[in-house]
Amino acid sequence: MPGRPLLVTADPTLLDELLRLAAAAGVDPDVAADVAAARPHWSGAALVVLGADLAEAAARRGLPRRPDVVLVGRDLDDADIWSCAVDAGAETVMLLPDAQSMLVNKLGESADRAVTASTTVGVVGGRGGAGASTLATALALTGARSGLQTMLVDGDPLGGGIDLLVGGEDTRGLRWPDLVSSEGRVNGRDLRDSLLDVGDLRVLSWDRGEALSIPAPAMRSVLAAAGRTSDLVVVDLPRRIDPAAEVALAAAALTLLVVPAELRAVAAAARVAAGLGRLTDEVRVVVRGPAPGGLTAALVADSLALLLAGWLRAEPGLEQALERGVPPSRGGRGPLARLCRQVLDELVGPGAAAA
Repeated sequence: MPGRPLLVTADPTLLDELLRLAAAAGVDPDVAADVAAARPHWSGAALVVLGADLAEAAARRGLPRRPDVVLVGRDLDDADIWSCAVDAGAETVMLLPDAQSMLVNKLGESADRAVTASTTVGVVGGRGGAGASTLATALALTGARSGLQTMLVDGDPLGGGIDLLVGGEDTRGLRWPDLVSSEGRVNGRDLRDSLLDVGDLRVLSWDRGEALSIPAPAMRSVLAAAGRTSDLVVVDLPRRIDPAAEVALAAAALTLLVVPAELRAVAAAARVAAGLGRLTDEVRVVVRGPAPGGLTAALVADSLALLLAGWLRAEPGLEQALERGVPPSRGGRGPLARLCRQVLDELVGPGAAAA
């Protein structure tokens, strides 16, 4: 993976300005006060921001040519800066303060390349009441309990609020109505710090106010920010796929379709599966018991032409616990917790969810 952005300048005033812009972009850059100090980081940095004061020195020292070098100056009347940029191998010239927003965006984009990619999982119910929200919550709690930086995103405006499933309805934090107007780059660290904090899990839920839709740009911005600060992102999705759900499905490494082992549920799930298949390649089915008519998990998966992610045996007392506000799989025991560990082991490596 690329290293952190690199700021190269001996001008303390320019450095202060660049550090301020880096903070606005939510990145922690490396800093070099001369070309010699910059050389070890030059080739591996996600982005090099070269101060105009060191442009000639960089050209003389023959630093390797590389993409993503920005020459930054503060003199709008400096006609020589363009030839200096060519000599130093810079692709772009940005003059402050006019180009502040452009540089913040450039720094933010470089930070996205410098972080390890997170794993996003979508969870969808094959019919109403299939248990998708319960599985999504249990999966996120299992990931958090195992030490993964985990975020649970409620992508279903009509689901009633997933904060109820984690016992966080009275917890302060941002919810979707605060974020539906978001677009562009959202600071991942700020987002994570502002959400509902339920133990080691961060949750973005709906409130009990008027139902709103999630604009696709808002979902895209939130998931991008979540991916920069999380190892695992779990998205509870609606059965009727809206533009925001399309964005989440495109980002998901795996989508789980939860289907009760009942004939009518399988028939309803076939329509949902067809819609998912047009938007994402990796869809697997979780078949939930009991099976009053004797349908097996393999038969349900074959009927839907999907790979089987697992059989979820009926868990006595689960519904009553949820009504009392006890989060699913909180104790790490039972069929639901075992299935979540199995899924996460396949996604992030054996033993990662063994805690």
